[in-house]
Amino acid sequence: MKTKIIPLLLVLLFCLGCRADEEAQPSFPEGTRQSENIWIKQQMERYYYWSTQLPKNPDYSLAPQDFLKSLLSKEDRYTVMVNPQDASTYPRSVRGLYGFDYTLSKAGGGTLPLITLVMQDSPASRTGLARGMFITAINGTPLSSANAATAAADMKNSTMLSLSVAEWQDGTLSAPKDVTIYYGYTFSQPLRSQIFEQNGRKAAYLYIYDFREGMGSMLLQTVTQMKNQGVHDLILDLRDNPGGSVAMAAALCAMIPEGITASTPFIKYAGNKNGGTVTKTFSEQIAYHPAAPPFEACRSSSLGLSRLYVLATARTASASEIVINNLRPYMQVVQVGDKTQGKDMAGFPVTDDRNPKQVPWELHPMIYKVYNAKGAGNYPNGLVPDISVAEDAELPMLPLGNPQETLLRAALRHAGY
Repeated sequence: MKTKIIPLLLVLLFCLGCRADEEAQPSFPEGTRQSENIWIKQQMERYYYWSTQLPKNPDYSLAPQDFLKSLLSKEDRYTVMVNPQDASTYPRSVRGLYGFDYTLSKAGGGTLPLITLVMQDSPASRTGLARGMFITAINGTPLSSANAATAAADMKNSTMLSLSVAEWQDGTLSAPKDVTIYYGYTFSQPLRSQIFEQNGRKAAYLYIYDFREGMGSMLLQTVTQMKNQGVHDLILDLRDNPGGSVAMAAALCAMIPEGITASTPFIKYAGNKNGGTVTKTFSEQIAYHPAAPPFEACRSSSLGLSRLYVLATARTASASEIVINNLRPYMQVVQVGDKTQGKDMAGFPVTDDRNPKQVPWELHPMIYKVYNAKGAGNYPNGLVPDISVAEDAELPMLPLGNPQETLLRAALRHAGY
């Protein structure tokens, strides 16, 4: 989930009356590491969900990113800080660098990285990587159950990968080949949709890679086409969706069930003593982002369903988890696959608003726990599936959208197709 999700009004509410509660800080010369860390500590006292757990006497001599880490709650997996002028300070991922993702799979007998996603027009796709390939060696090091997890996790720390990969054929790894991948840019991914029909009933399948801010018109157009085709069921594939804009996720949610209105509550944000609790309706959450389709347009394209299938894995996180949890008060949501990642938190970016700016860092603290309209939330260990199916239960792994692919087939069968 991108952290810029709360309206400016909520930021202002944080600022009212909270300065008096901040602890007295030591004084250091402007421009020093220590002065930057003082600013970081002040913002964390004001906004951080776990502000009462902050250490009383932290080491202000640490490098700023190390200082931030020294403040974090043991429950916090997501707070980060970046310098917009220094790309090396941003979080790194295999997906972001190379355009593919993987899971550690035991399906082949031992534990090896299994490629689950190759993004279109990415460095990975241009070298011939494909969903379903096993990685057998990384940068010349053969992989085994003993070293696969560590070696795979280290891939994000390199700007070039030499991989040995193999395909699963007739119960064994075969067709080995070596590929070299250089990090590079991957464009936004398109929506994937199709219709399955049986005995006069139609099930729509919609794969959404992430909830990027500019997807509103494409999302509205796709769902409108589904409505015009008279679909009876929707299977939403969020297995690779790490989140993004909550406004876009709310817009999608408004297009699916029957019976909601502009004043129907969608989400509750619960923060520290400064942030308090804030509830947003469907229309209010959608309206936060100007590129999101208006609530009225979402409802005019509504499928009017009473049941939704969502395909999910441990790569399903943040705004995509909100879709699952926050639609449950209004319809039956059948989660198929594995437990989700468990990012039940939200926030917004915090920068130095002094003039002139003294601190270059952009802080992304976890500020709120998120809940649905019935108060259900608190899922740091992930949302548990209703139909538990391992994505790699059957090999070879089939392409996304193939009706015989493991998760999609399970959903279609449960829906009666």
